[in-house]
Amino acid sequence: MFKKTSTALVFAFALTSGGCYAAGSQGHVHDHDFSFEGPFGSYDQEQLRRGLKIYTEVCSSCHGMKFVPIRTLGDKGGPALSKDEVRAYADQFVEVWDQSLNDGEGDYRAALPADHFPVGGNSNAPDLSLMAKARAGFHGPAGTGINQLLKGMGGPEYILSLLTGYTGNDKTVSGATLYENTAYPGGWISMAPPLYDEAVEFSDGHKNDVEHLSEDVSAFLMWTAEPKLNQRKRAGTVGVLILGVLTFLLFLANKALWAPIKGRKT
Repeated sequence: MFKKTSTALVFAFALTSGGCYAAGSQGHVHDHDFSFEGPFGSYDQEQLRRGLKIYTEVCSSCHGMKFVPIRTLGDKGGPALSKDEVRAYADQFVEVWDQSLNDGEGDYRAALPADHFPVGGNSNAPDLSLMAKARAGFHGPAGTGINQLLKGMGGPEYILSLLTGYTGNDKTVSGATLYENTAYPGGWISMAPPLYDEAVEFSDGHKNDVEHLSEDVSAFLMWTAEPKLNQRKRAGTVGVLILGVLTFLLFLANKALWAPIKGRKT
């Protein structure tokens, strides 16, 4: 019975590994050293603010973030906008549908901090709220996913590689224009290159070529998917330290309790 069970597990693992390898081999995702990586990494507040600006001016025309409350833009560990800045952002840049207006017929109004970001304007464009956690950029070796232990899932890297992976080639298939992309599975994507050099201007003069714009918005989308990352890492660090101290104290207590017995002559 054990032999049959082992054989079945090996066969299932082979099927799973093969499927993962096939999915991961279709696009190239390059690793990138983000500030929030590693056990002690954290979000770069200024980078998140730049990413918010890029999302607002470029991405929001098609993609929504329906799972992200606007008020979280003021959270510590995130863009950390002031209350006045959050209210101003919601009022100036976000419109939401309110069914209670016009005698129940509904209408659009300026958003409030308590509202969520709206859904996207393009029904074919995926929601970006959890995109950095919904996409795995790293699958190897041999499709096993083991390198995710070293590099992480690779969600932000996938977004970055996708935004910078356009080759400039395109083709028309059944009346639809497809664009060649080295990171997208299959190599061709229906989304036109969304970013270009100097597409967004920053008041601090930060670099705004495609590579840097892509890096900033990828980091921002990681924050929308994992807004409590900084707090979770701090809690984990404290937990590990406490467990380490307790382990040392238990070792000393065990040593003291057994010392009389171990020292007894037989």
